[in-house]
Amino acid sequence: MSNSSSITEFLLLPFADTRELQLLHFMLFLGIYLAALLGNGLILTTVACDHRLHTPMYFFLLNLALLDLGCISTTLPKAMANSLWDARAISYAGCAAQVFFFFFLFSVEYCLLTIMSYDRYIAICKPLHYGTLLSSRACAQMAAAAWGSGVLYALLHTANTFSLPFCRGCVIDQFFCEVPQILKLSCSNSYLREIGLLTFSVFVFLGCFVYIVLSYVQIFRAVLRMPSERGRHKAFSTCLPHLFVVSLFISTGIFSYLKPTSISSPSLNLAVAVLYSVLPQVLNPLIYSMRNQELKEAIRKVMSWMFSRMC
Repeated sequence: MSNSSSITEFLLLPFADTRELQLLHFMLFLGIYLAALLGNGLILTTVACDHRLHTPMYFFLLNLALLDLGCISTTLPKAMANSLWDARAISYAGCAAQVFFFFFLFSVEYCLLTIMSYDRYIAICKPLHYGTLLSSRACAQMAAAAWGSGVLYALLHTANTFSLPFCRGCVIDQFFCEVPQILKLSCSNSYLREIGLLTFSVFVFLGCFVYIVLSYVQIFRAVLRMPSERGRHKAFSTCLPHLFVVSLFISTGIFSYLKPTSISSPSLNLAVAVLYSVLPQVLNPLIYSMRNQELKEAIRKVMSWMFSRMC
């Protein structure tokens, strides 16, 4: 009986069997990846260069764009390389790295979205205390806490998952190293520890979700009490992008992991995984820039400056 020490690589699920479809998938994902790099890179550059955007909301948005770049870079480049070279293999260390960065980046992003709901709550419900409660030091501490907790969370899951013996082959039914699919390869009851960790994660996830919902209940109540229609419109315009991003992040994740087993199939699991691991990272920059006039103007200035330098 083989175990994890004898496994040097895993085999990932291919997107297609024919060479033509593999190249088509490569071109499609290359376009998606470049779009994500461009969108999130523009937000990073704009927020860093424009001093008017050096506020708590845009500080957290900068962190979100950085996380989105990391999230999509964790899974998509390897999938593109496999499609291009007609390969399926990923090394044992590469698979462990994918699991670590997947848990790390996605957990930090969810923590950050929760912090951003707190930012919007303070900005609208307690505007007089905004500068005090969300000072530069407080923002840095909250961001550091999110990144630090993500590291610990990812280390815990990665160490626990790859301490298991794998004796049911090395084929992972997903295009990247996803923990539920890896657990299917284990032949030890020790996998119950990882299931316990995942269950604990669900409770933490629900706690953050409840906090976000309660924050927006208070926000909407405060906005609806505003006497000025212009004030209400401005308040909603700063909240709706965050609300859309949270909804996209949560809905794709819930659908992926809580869909009925009766409709599960390798091709559907593959499509759903692309939905929650790729789509939010591409759409987040577009969502934030569409509803935010200040950010759109700053992006135009940065792009015009870049084009002028190129010419």
